[in-house]
Amino acid sequence: MKFSKYRIFFIILFFSLATSYLLLTTPVIALTESEIAAQESKWREELVATEKEIAQWESILGQTKQGTASLERDSQILQAKINEAKAFIKKRQIQIEQLTRDIGLKTKTIQELEDKMGRGKESLAAILRSTDELDTYSLVEVMLSNKNFSEFFEDIDSFSSIKESLEKQFDEIRYLQAKTDEERKVLDDKRIAEADTKAKIEADKKKVEIDEKEKQRLISINKTQEKTYQQVIAEKQKKAAQIRAALFSLRDTEGIPFGDALKYATLASQKTGVRPALILAILTQESDLGKNQGSCLVNNLENGDGAGKNTGTIFERVMKAPRDTVPFEDITKRLGKDWRMTPVSCPPGTIWSASRGYGGAMGPSQFIPSTWELFKNKLGSSLGLDADSVNPWNPEHAILATAVYMSDLGASSGTYTAERNAACKYYSGRSCGVGGGPANTFYGNQVLAKAENIQLTMIDPLEGF
Repeated sequence: MKFSKYRIFFIILFFSLATSYLLLTTPVIALTESEIAAQESKWREELVATEKEIAQWESILGQTKQGTASLERDSQILQAKINEAKAFIKKRQIQIEQLTRDIGLKTKTIQELEDKMGRGKESLAAILRSTDELDTYSLVEVMLSNKNFSEFFEDIDSFSSIKESLEKQFDEIRYLQAKTDEERKVLDDKRIAEADTKAKIEADKKKVEIDEKEKQRLISINKTQEKTYQQVIAEKQKKAAQIRAALFSLRDTEGIPFGDALKYATLASQKTGVRPALILAILTQESDLGKNQGSCLVNNLENGDGAGKNTGTIFERVMKAPRDTVPFEDITKRLGKDWRMTPVSCPPGTIWSASRGYGGAMGPSQFIPSTWELFKNKLGSSLGLDADSVNPWNPEHAILATAVYMSDLGASSGTYTAERNAACKYYSGRSCGVGGGPANTFYGNQVLAKAENIQLTMIDPLEGF
């Protein structure tokens, strides 16, 4: 049988397409279905047993709290809390095992999909180069070749068939790309879930460590009869009073007792779902930044220039004009303040930096004037006040403003990742590590560390007092 050069070319194309299709569609098997099923069954059994253990310790804790107040009872309460926390840790460790397995499988799947796409694109590139060469043949060249009419039309039909197959392969690669993106999204979600679960375990472990020390202290006191139960309670009450009375620093305004700050943060949490410790951590971080960076006064509403409040150092672009200078003048006027004497944040960077941004943020929550105007109606409604009387330098109003904004940024979900990203966005408008530079991520990490410290050393000791 005689083969023309065209026919040979089409045969090569056909096998190239067939090979590429097989490479694209042949699955790569990781774990067998029976192995996966066995793992899932094991984890289900462990989770059921752990859930039963958690319920048991919850019941014991409730019964113990109903007993007669004594050092022994309080140590038993702590032991029940410890055991319950350890059961939660065990449950979360099982969840991490599941997530780690899933992350491994998803990573492998994504690599396989990317490899298939790579092979498919290489094959397509070769075919397209060949078809491009064939498309350059003119009708005259074909007519002058050694072909008869029947062979000529057979080749035309074959060429059309090849182009149709090419289109199918393009569709296959588009599908693989979409599938890869979908798998990558699932992988990202599982990695976030793993990080959140690990953060919960670490928090539980620290709480267990504190409770263990307190339990041992109570057992020791009970054995030695060093103190009566009433004396121990009086000590705790005294410590709680000291915590409440301790000054809670706020940026660009007077500090307030921690007890008041916690009360405002608790009310704000009830309205927004953002936990009190995180709200107070943001305000603490901003207060620390205020100490480190100082504050500025605006001296020109036309261009927003100003100077350092304490140093007198001249700063350009303290506030963006007219976006913020106009509402700043309105806010201070309606609150009876002199805009020339009202401190705002200084611009970041140095005076010689061409890329230096603007400052101009107000009060403890550090809202720029234009943003405050967007939030004032929501804040006024929550506080039961006229929107124009909401004050960014009032601690209660500022604490609620922080909570509302953090809720809008996603912190109300309560997970480690959501809270950390919300803190980074509060600082720079971007998630941690996404174009915000090291200062952005540092801010988020510092806020979460402060929130943990506030929860463990200030909020938890007030429980029951």
